Formats: sequence, structure tokens, C-alpha cells
Amino acid sequence: MSSSHPPQPTALALLPDGRLRIDWSDQTVRAYLPRELRDASPDALTREKKSAAAERPTNELTVLSAEELAPVTIKGMQPVGHYAYQILFSDGHDSGIFTYEYLYQLGQPLDA
Repeated sequence: MSSSHPPQPTALALLPDGRLRIDWSDQTVRAYLPRELRDASPDALTREKKSAAAERPTNELTVLSAEELAPVTIKGMQPVGHYAYQILFSDGHDSGIFTYEYLYQLGQPLDA
């Protein structure tokens, strides 16, 4: 896929199971789990947490907070120009800007 012309979203929908469905201009349909999107958020704080986790010894157990264990849902999405979405999650996180190209790489293919 050429980075100069990534597919554009043509339709967005929340599925009954809570996943986000995005139909793309190249006829691809993908489904996204809210937790996976939240964990993949491209904001600085999330990147710092991932970096810190990668530096920990692999034999060390990680204790997750109640917030990290709680189910995450998508509460809303706002377009950012003609190239991205800002996603509002149920935990209040809303600082990640998901470009169309980045979103296209995430999620799982869904039969249309």
C-alpha cells in the first residue's frame, strides 16, 4: 500500500459486540477491538508506557491496575482533518490521533 494514497474510510459502525467496523475505499472491511485500539494509541504517554515495559526484565511479573483490567469501549470518534480520527475511550483517553494509514494496519479483516 502506497503511503501517499492510503485507503479512506467510507463507513464507521459499532458492532453489537463492541468492536468498531470500518469500511475502506478499497472495499476492505476491518473490525477493531476497543482494547487493542486503546493499547495501540499513538499518543506520547502510551508510547512511554510501552517503552518502559520493553525495558523491564522479561521474567518480572507486571501488576495491572484496575483501570488496565477494566473493559474499554469506544465512546466517540471525531475526524481530524481529512487524514485521521481522534477516538474517545470509556477510560477518558482521547489524546491519540489515529491516521487512516495507521488504522488500516490495525484490526482484523471482516467479511463484508
